[in-house]
Amino acid sequence: MAPAPDASRLTFKVRGLDCAEEVAVLRREVGPLVGGEDNLAFDVLNGRMTVLAEAPPVSADQIRRAVRRTGMTAIEWRAGEKSGRDESDRRRSQLVSFTSLSGLFVVAGFLTHVWLAGGFTEAIRLLAGHDGKVVPLPEIAAYALAIGFGIRFVIVKAWYAVRGVRPDMNLLMTVAVAGAIIIGEWFEAATVAFLFALSLTLESWSVGRARRAIAALLDLAPPTVRLLRADGSEVAVPVADVSPGDRFIVPAGDRIGLDGRVVAGTSAVNQAPITGESVPVEKTPGTEVFAGTVNGDGTLTVEAAKAAGDTMLARIIRMVEEAHARRAPSEQWVERFARVYTPAVMALALFVFLVPPLALGGAWDEWFYRALVLLVIACPCALVISTPVSIVAALASSARAGVLVKGGAYVELPAHLKAIAMDKTGTITRAEPTVAQVIPLGNHTEAELVARAAALEARSTHPLASAILRYADQRGIALAPASDVRVLRGKGLTGTFDGEPFWLGSHRYVVERGQDTPETAKRAETLEADGKTVIAVGNPRHVCGLIAVADTVRPEAREIVQQLHAAGIGHVVMLTGDNRVTANAIARNLGIDEVHAELLPDDKVKKIEELVARYGTVAMVGDGVNDAPALARANLGIAMGAIGSDAAIETADVALMTDDISKLPWLVHHAKRTLVIIQQNIVFSLGVKAVFVVLTFAGYATLWGAIAADTGASLLVVANALRLLRLRKSPENS
Repeated sequence: MAPAPDASRLTFKVRGLDCAEEVAVLRREVGPLVGGEDNLAFDVLNGRMTVLAEAPPVSADQIRRAVRRTGMTAIEWRAGEKSGRDESDRRRSQLVSFTSLSGLFVVAGFLTHVWLAGGFTEAIRLLAGHDGKVVPLPEIAAYALAIGFGIRFVIVKAWYAVRGVRPDMNLLMTVAVAGAIIIGEWFEAATVAFLFALSLTLESWSVGRARRAIAALLDLAPPTVRLLRADGSEVAVPVADVSPGDRFIVPAGDRIGLDGRVVAGTSAVNQAPITGESVPVEKTPGTEVFAGTVNGDGTLTVEAAKAAGDTMLARIIRMVEEAHARRAPSEQWVERFARVYTPAVMALALFVFLVPPLALGGAWDEWFYRALVLLVIACPCALVISTPVSIVAALASSARAGVLVKGGAYVELPAHLKAIAMDKTGTITRAEPTVAQVIPLGNHTEAELVARAAALEARSTHPLASAILRYADQRGIALAPASDVRVLRGKGLTGTFDGEPFWLGSHRYVVERGQDTPETAKRAETLEADGKTVIAVGNPRHVCGLIAVADTVRPEAREIVQQLHAAGIGHVVMLTGDNRVTANAIARNLGIDEVHAELLPDDKVKKIEELVARYGTVAMVGDGVNDAPALARANLGIAMGAIGSDAAIETADVALMTDDISKLPWLVHHAKRTLVIIQQNIVFSLGVKAVFVVLTFAGYATLWGAIAADTGASLLVVANALRLLRLRKSPENS
């Protein structure tokens, strides 16, 4: 026999995988084959099951046979194949159709009863419970059709549940419907079948909504690009055939097919689908563009930086599709509870049916009916559906807010944070140098100094040059580019301005030129000690002055720190590789509780470990490659997605798709709101059942009333969960 394939490569499209109940069934049946349930990951949104790399070798045939024992079917799925959404949509459409037909025949049966009973008043007695009267044949026919359509997708799973000796809610419903038929309660049997099918349709709708959201992501990227050949001709090719380094043309108004770097052309690009930025971003040669974004009114030539499967959009899609596999603690609790709850309820129903008649002389038909009511009301539909819908809604809401949460496990975690550690550069600061101070020397003025520096830097794309040019523009200083500009690599620039030679460079270059003075040295050293970069401007005779450039603190940073404290984060910590003096000054101004400076990447990891040991649950916020190890070590890693490195974004559990750190307190409040809604749903679901259990023992509950209450509870918990889709703009309103 051929050796079994590597388990890590086994991914299956599972027909019938729509909700948490099927996941639980598959875990029980397939788990023992793969060394435990933890070696399985599920993509409910796309109906896929993956055997993880940690599993022992297992063949695809063994997996398929195990899945067949559950009443579902599995076929191997490989990366690059279509996800099978069409099949899922067809099944969901069938479910809607059968549920609708079931409801129509319930109404037809009831109207038949009204007609045969001679009026609505007499017929209303049907709703008061079983009356023991013989049901007319036309009415039975209508109710039988309602039952057949209603349990079409339930009875198969119930049969496999019996074969596998694993009672589930499908079996509960089937037993309840069969029992109602046996005692002649056709109306109640039909109503139970219809309402349970309705609850399944609601759950399928919520999953379908999430699937459509992913489909919308997939539609963002065009299937082809206009590849630019070496001879200058253009040809349309699939994005999958483009290699890094190839160049392609993006006409005005088209979507960009691949991540890359602009090599020619200028245009404003709408990056909202990827980064959430509301304003188009100007793109010039040298700037990055992302697949799925929309080009403006200029034509761009782009050099592909990544293959189609590695673009930012592709990573986002993978993260969204795989998010459900990282289940939230609440989801795990509900699943564990349901495993014990369902068989316990069946045992209780058997007790209710047997004990009162045998021990207390009760009527067999009466207590059999009450046992059926107990089975129906005990069905954990609302409980099972409440948490997954809440998690999906919370994930979708976060994505719409520009916060990509990579799984249900990380939706709740921000609500439990005790401390947040933040990298300084690019997180607390903008990672965008600005002119902090201008110091003219001798008889020179600030305007003269800035004009000369701007003239020399006029055609440079260096970040420090951009800072000087912006400063000149803000001060209204006219820009007149210098002539004969020469770049002294690693030192500075020289050029001619107003007919006179000037130079620009670091303090080290001043020393090299032999033009350093005690005053220049003292001022430069003071500025550098404060964490600023010093740029000197001079001519062959003397140094004209110094320009200090520094990374600017985000203006909202102080308020964000206050909001984090107000949200319950006890300790806000700054980690940085910069010098201690600058770090302490920034921390004092912002109200940060703790500072650790002059850290290497390994040092950041050690500090995170110390914080975890000291405070418990800790988040790390960063943007650079050097932050990736610390992000991985923290309980929750949060990457700055718009400016962050690929390593940081891939390692993090949450990515802020813009560089807006105001999303941090929003994320904490959103997590707390999600937890509250999940807790409300769980308490409400169990509360409704507790009330009806009491009514059942008291003899006041009916089958149709029980299932109506359960379906009503399902509707209410879904509606409550979908409140999470409404964005709260400010933390205070969360």
